[in-house]
Amino acid sequence: MNRAQLFKKLLPGFIPLFVFIAADEIWGTKIGLFVAIGVGLAEMVWIAVKEKRFEKFVLFDTLLLVVLGGVSILLDNDIFFKLKPGLIELILVAVLAISAFSKVNIVGMMGQRYMKDVEFNTAQMQQMRQSMKSLFFIFLAHTVLVFYSAFFMSKEAWAFISGGLFYIIFGIYFLFEMLRQKKKQKALTNEEWVPLVNEQGKVTGQAPRSQVHNGSKLLHPVVHLHVLNNKGAILLQKRPADKLIQPGKWDTAVGGHISAGETLEQALKKEVFEEIGLKEFSAKLQKVYKWESEVEAELIYLFTTYDYKGFGIQSNEVDELRFWTKIQVEKNLGKAVFTPNFEVEFRMLCELGIGGL
Repeated sequence: MNRAQLFKKLLPGFIPLFVFIAADEIWGTKIGLFVAIGVGLAEMVWIAVKEKRFEKFVLFDTLLLVVLGGVSILLDNDIFFKLKPGLIELILVAVLAISAFSKVNIVGMMGQRYMKDVEFNTAQMQQMRQSMKSLFFIFLAHTVLVFYSAFFMSKEAWAFISGGLFYIIFGIYFLFEMLRQKKKQKALTNEEWVPLVNEQGKVTGQAPRSQVHNGSKLLHPVVHLHVLNNKGAILLQKRPADKLIQPGKWDTAVGGHISAGETLEQALKKEVFEEIGLKEFSAKLQKVYKWESEVEAELIYLFTTYDYKGFGIQSNEVDELRFWTKIQVEKNLGKAVFTPNFEVEFRMLCELGIGGL
């Protein structure tokens, strides 16, 4: 559920209030109250007939209108009635606060209820929470302004703030969001997209490469290939000093992302050729496991091969290639010579007894 959909779900509940504001100006408080109640009831009937569901938010808004309007008329003091939109928004602020800043996502549960055939992946849930944080601060600021206008400003000013200003604020906000999303999509057009997966490897969505490396911990699949020779040595690549992750360290011979729409085999062949220049090789899948660092979470498909004829540096993403013996590797473990990920995989290969390691 994006910002526009969330706003669409919340807007119907405010219709009786806006009707009252207009009717009150034309016919007075009592008649305006009855007109607004009639509109609220008609709205509930319309939703029940057209969408086959009961709209609780409209009912709550209408009942609150009755209670506060009735108290206002009986006490001949419209301050109670003026507080009504602020009280409704205060409830919305609470719902948004709980959904955006706690583990209980009330709005997310509402979204699942109204869109039962739609599944939200991790990236969409994070985007939803970010949207709710923005909406929380906007609702909160508007609520404070409504309360202030109820006590210290004229009835006309209160009516504008409670009604017209509400639309103006959200119009500006959604225009800004629309332009921001358009700019973001344009920037992502030429960026590589990768699939998002669960821990069983099932694809749940996709995201741009930059998004899976920004600390979001969106789980995405990668391939690693360890190249071994018959003397028990392992081929490693040295990462360039300008790399964002683990610069200047020795790492697995081949490692790369699986692109969206690409098979495991296609990704492996592509990465092997791009990094060490091998075209003809046979590889065996040894293990699939989850690896998590400070900036990303990966589902790694670990392969091994004994084919290395004609290997060589093919990319500026590799500074150096050379074979390391088991003894050489073991002497340098834990000394920041290798990437943490390689050290973990080296121990895996030793435990499996692969290639004499």
